[in-house]
Amino acid sequence: MRQPPPEVLKAAAGTPCRDVIDRDLQILFCGINPSLMTAAVGHHFARPGNRFWKTLAGAHLTPRLLSAAEDEQLVRFGLGITNLVARATRTAAELSAEELVAGWQALQKKIRHYRPRTIAFLGIGAYRIASGDRGARIGPQESTLAGASVWALPNPSGLNAHYQLPELIELYGGIRDANAPAAAVEEEQRSRSESVKTPASPAQKKKMYGNYDPQEED
Repeated sequence: MRQPPPEVLKAAAGTPCRDVIDRDLQILFCGINPSLMTAAVGHHFARPGNRFWKTLAGAHLTPRLLSAAEDEQLVRFGLGITNLVARATRTAAELSAEELVAGWQALQKKIRHYRPRTIAFLGIGAYRIASGDRGARIGPQESTLAGASVWALPNPSGLNAHYQLPELIELYGGIRDANAPAAAVEEEQRSRSESVKTPASPAQKKKMYGNYDPQEED
């Protein structure tokens, strides 16, 4: 995605980026706050150095590598994106602890409304401040948030030198595995429901039963 001119980026400061969200998602990813580029172009994790999209594809959370411009496609795969703090900044370091805590409170209302199965915070430092759990570590958390299971994952920003792409893929793969059984059950239920709602066509019946039509039998 092409970098907007400096004046456009500057004007994006303090503006939000709309959520990518729907009800009953498998995983709702929660970033810290939008970058200036994300706010300017209106798509999440849009900075060229951000590894979010490569990590999702590498962890098989998406079937292919999506671009930031395709962020709304995530809901098709049971995924979504929101942020702890809505306002865009040049770096997350510009946010105050009070903003992160206020974002935590607002996020609980959002979770109750949309009911994601899992909320995944992307940035352990921000998670510790917002949640008040100073000893939190990367991975699944013991507590839940408004009924959703909670994970803390590394921030995929290219500025986060503590984690390289292979490590990010491995850690994000953990949340995929944790949600895979539930996703498989829901997909099976959906398939059964559709098969009940959609009767087989004559051609399908012939393929299944040959010349025998079960409806011809008394």
